[in-house]
Amino acid sequence: MQTSSSTTIEIYTTPTCPDCRQLKAWFDQLGIPFEEHDLARPGVAEQAKARTGVRVAPITVVGTKVYYGTHDTQRARLRQDWPGLFGSGR
Repeated sequence: MQTSSSTTIEIYTTPTCPDCRQLKAWFDQLGIPFEEHDLARPGVAEQAKARTGVRVAPITVVGTKVYYGTHDTQRARLRQDWPGLFGSGR
């Protein structure tokens, strides 16, 4: 899969989630911009569930693809699906 500079990355997180913090730090380290949605805010969890079918944080949405699970699980899948953006050496 290839991504363009217009591909939007969104992350659904909670304030107390260690995997959420790790995922955001990894994106920051790579210089990859993302839009964050706090699942603790009213209505956000319901929106995330309706959009992704997932109820666990972190949830990452890249284009139309949805990723969830631990930071390590998401990192491996993101690298596989988006090598131009997340590259295997990153």
